[in-house]
Amino acid sequence: MRVTTHGAASLIDVARAAGVSTATAGRALGGYGQVSERTRERVLAAAAELGYRPNGLARSMVTGSTQTIGVVVTDVANPFFATALRGITDVTSPAGFEVLLANTGGVLEAEQRAVTVMSEKRVDGVIVAAARPGEGAHLRRAMDAGVPVVLIDRQVNGVPEADSVTVDNDHAAAEAVGHLAELGHRRIGVITEAGDQLARVRTGNRRRGLFPSAVRLRGYVSALEAAGLPVDAELVASARYDRESAYDALNRLLDLPEPPTAVLCTDNVLASGAYRAAQDRGLRMPSQLSLIGFDDEPWTTLVRPGLTIVEQPTYDLGARAGRQLLDRITAGDAPRRPQHVQLRAKLVARGSTVPQ
Repeated sequence: MRVTTHGAASLIDVARAAGVSTATAGRALGGYGQVSERTRERVLAAAAELGYRPNGLARSMVTGSTQTIGVVVTDVANPFFATALRGITDVTSPAGFEVLLANTGGVLEAEQRAVTVMSEKRVDGVIVAAARPGEGAHLRRAMDAGVPVVLIDRQVNGVPEADSVTVDNDHAAAEAVGHLAELGHRRIGVITEAGDQLARVRTGNRRRGLFPSAVRLRGYVSALEAAGLPVDAELVASARYDRESAYDALNRLLDLPEPPTAVLCTDNVLASGAYRAAQDRGLRMPSQLSLIGFDDEPWTTLVRPGLTIVEQPTYDLGARAGRQLLDRITAGDAPRRPQHVQLRAKLVARGSTVPQ
């Protein structure tokens, strides 16, 4: 019997058109439970004829899954997070999951709100790049509510059982500084957001709660010590996370009575500001200044000389986080040890440190 509807077709309308119960129609459309193939085809045909669209909320109440995951990052405009997000979606989309994205601007309160709202929306799990690695109470609440959490780019105090995917920032920075030392540099500076944490990282503290910039500063210190070079606080230039601040930071280093001959920048934004400052001062690289940055952004190969960089496995970082979250969702409540994956970056030497 042909059924006509006014407005959006409901599950009841589909069931009536197919001549089955509402429960049977729900099982056929949702792909769960026992339904004969003939009945399923009849229900699907009725749904197509009526233009039925499933109610995701109602389906989630039956299946316990919304087929969504949350991703919370500090700066979606940063190419690092954009590339990581591509890795996440390339893994989770084929598995049938859609991504809800939140940008916190590095503000803890915004992150807390995002995680809370996503938990209330019954996402199946969240991937979080924490605004403050020392603050994890809101992540703990999400996990206690049954929402799996995977940390990306940085670990967080208070949630050691949350899976994590990070880069070995200690090794990455140490390799960069070691490269400069091998080239004969003895006064090696660093531009970092973590300049005020120099005393902390020199203690050898390896616990959680450090930003990647602070861990890279720790790698800088360890590489200087390994090369037999002094750790000079005046060569550690603090900068905010913006190009103008990095521009000013390099100029401060170069205005020292004994300026550095080489400088490491601990992220891509700082590197771009420092590179422009070197250009504006008319410095020749690498003969007058050697410069190293993080992340292989397009501009680093377009400038002359090309910028030597620490290439992070950013896409793989996101892809691994996506796989870990899917594994955690699939495991459900089954006991499972937390997985802490650490990926290696690699140094790509270009003209800013090596004459070519």
